[in-house]
Amino acid sequence: MSERPQNEPDEQNEPDDFDDIVGAETDRDPDLAVIEAGSRTLRAQSGPPEGDGIPARPSDPEVDRRLREVEEELATRWGETKLDPSLVRVEALLDILGSPHRAYPSIHITGTNGKTSTARMIEALLGSFELRTGRYTSPHVQSVTERISLDGAPISAERFIETYEDIAPYIQMVDDRQEYRLSFFEVLTGMAYAAFADAPVDIAVVEVGMGGTWDATNVIDADVAVIMPISLDHTDRLGTTPAEIAAEKSGIVKQDATVVLAQQPVEAASVVLKRAVEVDATVAREGMEFGVVSREVAVGGQLLTLRGLGGEYPEIFLPLHGAHQAHNAAVALSAVEAFFGVGSQHARPLDLDTIRSAFASVSSPGRMEVVRRSPTVVLDAAHNPGGARAAAEAVTEAFDFSRLIGVVGASDGKDVRGLLEAFEPIFAEIVVTRNSSHRAMDADELAGLAVEVFGSERVQVEPRLDDALEAAITLAEEEGEYAGAGVLVTGSVITVGEARLLLGKG
Repeated sequence: MSERPQNEPDEQNEPDDFDDIVGAETDRDPDLAVIEAGSRTLRAQSGPPEGDGIPARPSDPEVDRRLREVEEELATRWGETKLDPSLVRVEALLDILGSPHRAYPSIHITGTNGKTSTARMIEALLGSFELRTGRYTSPHVQSVTERISLDGAPISAERFIETYEDIAPYIQMVDDRQEYRLSFFEVLTGMAYAAFADAPVDIAVVEVGMGGTWDATNVIDADVAVIMPISLDHTDRLGTTPAEIAAEKSGIVKQDATVVLAQQPVEAASVVLKRAVEVDATVAREGMEFGVVSREVAVGGQLLTLRGLGGEYPEIFLPLHGAHQAHNAAVALSAVEAFFGVGSQHARPLDLDTIRSAFASVSSPGRMEVVRRSPTVVLDAAHNPGGARAAAEAVTEAFDFSRLIGVVGASDGKDVRGLLEAFEPIFAEIVVTRNSSHRAMDADELAGLAVEVFGSERVQVEPRLDDALEAAITLAEEEGEYAGAGVLVTGSVITVGEARLLLGKG
């Protein structure tokens, strides 16, 4: 095991109890951190970014200054992992804003993995039917403005600033009246709902931040509730079994809604179905009412036949890799069908050409995303064992690598051993590192786990992410220019976001 000496910043202790969290001084939220590429130029740099829906910093210095001021104010609030199981504050904010979240119908998405990709697919499908969409997702890959999208594109920095400034007086009013200030995520949720009403949108596609019942987004009464595959993640807050987590996530299912249920562990599915009965919701189950009929690998993605609530949709090209994305597509299609009343009010399928065009336009940055060639560097934001298994299967299927080098930077509090074990069969060697977040696992601690999983001869430690990318690319190049080795960067959304910048994407 090799290591380059590096001075590391002091780790911050994250309080466990709610009272400790309340009393703790909060530092800059890692998902709000402005990712700086620094002055070092990577040999790996790949050129100008393409249109991928990930905004760069504003080119206007004044706009950039104002955006940083908003980011800094938001950063003084509780971060996304510091939760109070209550909707009181966000409800108070939206009430004083005139209930903007009641101005449009919505599709609400929860689950453990696949939420953001599925939200992007739903957004593309709705947009193809000439509906004006708002999309709210989290976390972001590079810029906080990514979280709020209109018509398939993140809102501009100017509009983000204006939205914040418009509601800032009301935020202060709620802060003054409540025991605790609004959190970072609660403020952003209020901003998203206000921006959607101001646009105005025809429909909002909303991804939960964490869980469901007590998530700040759950003030909406969505016509369609989408529940993606449930597995163990955030167990300290959501529960230690799939059933316990499903109980929390099924809280987004409202009276008389339609539930689009992805494939689930039996115990999780049982909990969701019980909730559906309690609120008289209609359920569409993957593998029963809808699903993937067939899929084959294609250049740049895969070719699918999907069975929706209204029939089959053949020859759909999806420019994303992996079986999990095919299942996400089936869920997205059925959610949109359910919104349009297919399967309940009528049985005819949606227009096939429109569906094909929509899916062909989908992108999902940081999910099996190729950002460099010779050697090929792929980014995937897998951060738990379920996501890692899906990523491992996808990269094996989509890329004929003769040798694959992993770059892994993970977060504390995750099942990092499970993540590493999922990648062990496909990584010839692994370079462990850390991102700039104070939640990042220390590189030496991560290396200790990696040695237990991979053996010391397959592990290299590079505490700086730029050094880790250089090291992995060098290892991949050892086989020669035409040998077909590759690099997969993974372990955290933040790691992937910083790697995108270092590799010239954004």
